Amino acid sequence: MKEQIESIKQKSIKEIETANDLKQLNDLRVQYLGKKGELTSVLRGMGTLSAEERPIIGSLVNSVKDELEKLISDKEEVFKEQELNKKLDSEKIDITLPSKKIKRGSKHPLNRTIEEIEDLFVSMGYDVVEGPELETDEFCFERLNLPQGHPARDMQDSFYITDSYLLRTQTSAVQAREMLRKGGNEPIRMICVGKTYRREDDATHSHQFNQVEGLVIDKKENHVSLADLKGTLEVFMKKMLGENTELRFRPSYFPFTEPSYEVDVSCFNCGGKGCSLCKKTGWIELLGSGIVHPNVLKMNGYDPDVYGGFAFGTGIDRLAMFKYGITDMRYLYTNDVRFLEQFDRMD
Repeated sequence: MKEQIESIKQKSIKEIETANDLKQLNDLRVQYLGKKGELTSVLRGMGTLSAEERPIIGSLVNSVKDELEKLISDKEEVFKEQELNKKLDSEKIDITLPSKKIKRGSKHPLNRTIEEIEDLFVSMGYDVVEGPELETDEFCFERLNLPQGHPARDMQDSFYITDSYLLRTQTSAVQAREMLRKGGNEPIRMICVGKTYRREDDATHSHQFNQVEGLVIDKKENHVSLADLKGTLEVFMKKMLGENTELRFRPSYFPFTEPSYEVDVSCFNCGGKGCSLCKKTGWIELLGSGIVHPNVLKMNGYDPDVYGGFAFGTGIDRLAMFKYGITDMRYLYTNDVRFLEQFDRMD
């Protein structure tokens, strides 16, 4: 049996050394070392040997198997390296060829405006607060001094889902939620940025639009006044529309503030001289603001004799239109690449 093992060894070594590829090498592994291979057959025939011969023959077979395994493994590495080199030679990339321009996205003008607003107010010590877009009538109207039957509700044509739930018409609802969360005994300095919904759809209005609302509440002894509101809005508008922007306050009416003011900004297009954008007036109406109404404070847990503050709000869509010279609000929602790619170079 030793002669048979030596013969298999010499024969297999010769064939392994002359193998031409990985397939032939794998076939030889199966032929000599597989379950039905020649060396395995020798081990199966050891039952005819004496007890003294079995360990000797078994050790010899295992030694030959180890030698063949190493020989096959070394040869396999040579073939793999040859194949890799061949593949690298055939797949060379000519880096001198001009590359294809890869189109990339850019920030939407609304997102740019929102990020700029949030960065500004965070730097002024404001918190950015969020709230639900599906809002209750209680928070959207009643807690803002707009009870059932109030005529000012007609100013906002709303999307009601049920008798009690509607898509919020203003982010002011978040102000009421924040006042309740604070428990009526903590100062508040917050803005809320988010989507709102009304039944409108034309060149300067959309059924869905974005608002930013601000609210500041503190003890009256700390003198949060109309002067603070004016200074805050001046910083806000100069940052968004340019340092030459001027503000004009006009008395107005909002149920949740008293006194209330519409705030106009000087036309950035004509510098206040009068043009088609500002309808020859030199001013553009942009914000609503005022001193928080005592009823709103009371309904949301704050004592109006101790606390006071101001609130303001504006549409981000219109602000983005003015900032970037967009003529139709509906462009913001069409996802037209020709429109959006204009803002790519503004990073």
